[in-house]
Amino acid sequence: MINQKYKDRLSKKNVIRRLAAFAHKRGQEIGYENVFDYSLGNPSVATPASYNEAVIDMYKTMDSMSLHGYSPSLGNTHVREVIADSLSRRFHLPYQAKHIFPTSGAAGAIAHAVRAVTAPGDTVLTFAPFFPEYTPYVNDTGAVLKVVPPDIPDFQINFTELERMLDENVSAVLINSPNNPSGAIYTEETLTRLSDFMNRKQKEYGHDIFLISDEPYREIVFDGRKCPYPSAFYDNTLSCYSFSKSMSLPGERIGYIAVNPKATDADILVDIFGQISRGIGHNCPASTSQLGIASVIDQTADLSVYETNMNLLYDALTDIGFEVVRPQGTFYIFPKALEEDAVAFSDKALEYDLILVPADNFGAPGYFRMAYCIDTDKVKRSIPVLRKFAHEVYGK
Repeated sequence: MINQKYKDRLSKKNVIRRLAAFAHKRGQEIGYENVFDYSLGNPSVATPASYNEAVIDMYKTMDSMSLHGYSPSLGNTHVREVIADSLSRRFHLPYQAKHIFPTSGAAGAIAHAVRAVTAPGDTVLTFAPFFPEYTPYVNDTGAVLKVVPPDIPDFQINFTELERMLDENVSAVLINSPNNPSGAIYTEETLTRLSDFMNRKQKEYGHDIFLISDEPYREIVFDGRKCPYPSAFYDNTLSCYSFSKSMSLPGERIGYIAVNPKATDADILVDIFGQISRGIGHNCPASTSQLGIASVIDQTADLSVYETNMNLLYDALTDIGFEVVRPQGTFYIFPKALEEDAVAFSDKALEYDLILVPADNFGAPGYFRMAYCIDTDKVKRSIPVLRKFAHEVYGK
């Protein structure tokens, strides 16, 4: 018998994917250059040439078995050492290879992290607005995701609601900074307050409460900012990272979990991740992706275009009359819709070939997300269309 849970999901497809499919179909009709598709967070800048050159060199010079043979179940040891060294230099924590577990992107990292620190029936808290796929990521482990309402308008943490919702059943808190979809970065003050609160609750309930930190946008920050590193604030932190955004490598599916060396059972958590892999068929990322990343570990793609696009959109949206908080990072902007129903708002935008994602599934009804990881020329050409839409439909 086919599992009914997955059958039921067929009728509840991800809104982002649905809109992306609409944009693709519309592009076939009128030319994709005429569709202003702000749906998918798919990096739009080139992968660094140094990564491509390193991979080509490996294929030319490395022994076939060394390159294409099975990777160790916990990941290539050299790669783990390189990642640990980079994190130690950048964030001043004593990471070693034993604290690093390569994964298939940040999604694979979260899948392992949640399973390692929860039992079926446990609660995992996250903060709205949040990436909608957190729901299956968490609930499919047997744990239960609960969403703390948003802190509007700044999109930091709603500590009043957190205080109410963090009870003895909570075994993990899942955060995302810089945040998809708001573009907000959790400040040092926010992370200090969160750390103090979670430490207090660990003592009160007599069990660990892990912080699972989803960090794929860590390198995409604006206005000269630095993104505070959550593991520097809270010992029981598992950092889940992906090179998809920083290196424009989403198709390579390469990331890692970094276990805070001060966390409970820090010396065996990576071994536990290996045991989890046996049950979910993970079996670590491709060896080429691991080795390629190790060769360019501290590099990024040229991410400056995202700040250029953000400034163009922020200035235009505020000028039109949208309420919007200036993004501090990522490649998303998160305005308030021009009517209470963001789904209806986004549907009306489709008539103008504007593909905007309503944020109901992100835990923030009334808002919408724009993924501006597109060509700057298209951003510029979309602005008159945004103005026309807002004026003709809403009188702005």
